[in-house]
Amino acid sequence: MKFAVATASVMVLGITGNAPTAEVEVHFERLRNQRGSLHLCVTRNPRFFPDCGKDPQAIKRSMSAAAQAIRLAGISPGSYALSVMHDENRNGRLDTLIGIPREGFGFSRNPAVRFGPPRFDQVRMEVLAGLTRVRVRMQYLL
Repeated sequence: MKFAVATASVMVLGITGNAPTAEVEVHFERLRNQRGSLHLCVTRNPRFFPDCGKDPQAIKRSMSAAAQAIRLAGISPGSYALSVMHDENRNGRLDTLIGIPREGFGFSRNPAVRFGPPRFDQVRMEVLAGLTRVRVRMQYLL
């Protein structure tokens, strides 16, 4: 599959000393369109998944939906969960109709989503020192 990749490099602050660091490159697949924004959230804490907006340690990024990839640099190796929302109308939230998402969403490890979001353990990804590549397959229910 060929596609143009617009990559944004992001440095996460707070890394000190010679601790090993990692980079995570996230590629987005099956975007319905390039309208709006993609909101990405990466957390280590299962308590704050899938909406890690209240996690003070979470890595949060927003980008144009035309950007089909993003690179996060300076991350500490460890276990993380990643969630993505395709905010087509740029209102800052996942729009729903009778509780069913009207906009796209995706997770690390691409679990099948039926009723409600997956559990942290279903999307847990191991980030090792160096580069970790992740493909997130976007899902649209309506």
